[in-house]
Amino acid sequence: MTQGVISAFFIFLIFSERKAVMYCMAEILSVGIDIGTSTTQVIFSRIAMENTAAYFAVPHVSIVDKRIVYKSAVHITPLLTPVLIDGEGVRDIVAAEFEKAGFTPADTDTGAVIITGESARKENAATVLEKLSGFAGEFVVSTAGPDLESVIAGKGSGAWKYSVDHACVTVNLDIGGGTTNIAVFSRGDVTAKGCYDIGGRLIRISPEGRIQSVSPAAAAAAKAAGVSLIPGDRADMQTLSAVTDKMAELLAEAMGLLPPSPLLHQVKTPGSTDFIPPDKPARICFSGGVADCIREDLTGDPFRFGDVGPLLGRSIREGLLYRTIPAMEAGETIRATVVGAGTYTTTLSGSTIAYDAALFPLKNVPVLKLTAAEEEAAFRGGEKVLSDRMAWFAQQSGSARMLLSLRGRRDPTYGEVKTLAACLARAADLALPPGEPLLIGLREDMAKALGAAIAPLLRGRPLVSIDSVQMEDGDYVDLGRPLMNGLVIPVVVKTLLFG
Repeated sequence: MTQGVISAFFIFLIFSERKAVMYCMAEILSVGIDIGTSTTQVIFSRIAMENTAAYFAVPHVSIVDKRIVYKSAVHITPLLTPVLIDGEGVRDIVAAEFEKAGFTPADTDTGAVIITGESARKENAATVLEKLSGFAGEFVVSTAGPDLESVIAGKGSGAWKYSVDHACVTVNLDIGGGTTNIAVFSRGDVTAKGCYDIGGRLIRISPEGRIQSVSPAAAAAAKAAGVSLIPGDRADMQTLSAVTDKMAELLAEAMGLLPPSPLLHQVKTPGSTDFIPPDKPARICFSGGVADCIREDLTGDPFRFGDVGPLLGRSIREGLLYRTIPAMEAGETIRATVVGAGTYTTTLSGSTIAYDAALFPLKNVPVLKLTAAEEEAAFRGGEKVLSDRMAWFAQQSGSARMLLSLRGRRDPTYGEVKTLAACLARAADLALPPGEPLLIGLREDMAKALGAAIAPLLRGRPLVSIDSVQMEDGDYVDLGRPLMNGLVIPVVVKTLLFG
């Protein structure tokens, strides 16, 4: 379970005939609201930023300080039924936390609502967002599917950054109430992801110490462990430990430490991809609510949270997985999926760009960053790889609109540009609805050439091809109206800031 925080700053460029003057807000207040499978939380942060570019350069604003000024209590996500979120109940939680924090909606610059886990699949998620819309200026909204949540959680925990800083392979297991999201990072690239119905609240315990409910996945684990779980029975620590031991064993199977059993496939979360474990990860990281239970000795009431989270934590700590792969300390556990703050970083995509002006402005477009292998396949004309990834992302993000983020090549040949253009055009036809624009962002300076090569192949599909921007998975992008007689486009990359 996590909470999301998004923040914004605004850069005003006032152009005269001979110079541009830049003003920027040094500090803003951001609010984040996360609605997860088990819990809902609110967090407020103050973010300080400054322009680190040279005087006559394009503005580049960096975070110089971030301070969490208020963390709410952990609230049980209110439900009307087992499958419906109580929108009014969530709104009441948020309103009360605003009051406790001493802030009003007018004090906040912007905010984010992050809906994760099973909550993202609830039928009234749109209603919840509507109920919360008055608490910040413009919410960035993410209903993260299981695979996308795996990646975001891995960034929040610090596993992604560790893989970058140490040029190695890391694995993050985000173990919450209903699911375990797994992501593998190789030098910053996501190489595998998956999700399993393994979590601390799959078995709920009543205040009277009796089994209150048992999920289908937990019942299957109990059967495999040779024990019986019947709602209403006394919660027996030995019996429940046998079930959580089996859950920990399933995680070891998922990581390739044991041969996979039919039960592992049975508890795979619907909508997640097949997880392919890495050969020799350098580190494993645990986040999510159960991560705190892994680090702590099992003392006091094992059912103090009304579930088996503490027992599952102990089973993992004493199991094969924890003993085999060196563990790293998570920067965040329960707040891993979205933590701290997000920033709106404004840059300008320079004159070598291609676009259909009628599209602008575009707001809150989710970013799909291609891995190095996927980009190489695209340069070779592998549209099936690209279209499959685009279709997956559309399903995960709940949005047919996306911006493809590529590194590109510094000095591409004409043949390379032509092949990539044909691949992108074919993939768009396979993965995007008719009329949906093809949006491309490149780090290298080749957007105009690529756009010129793609445009004739799109048969009227709108196109935006920009460069000199750096985006990551989980980012959102705003593209403003072209400035300076159409030479540049303001690009606002809204980054979920982790760690």
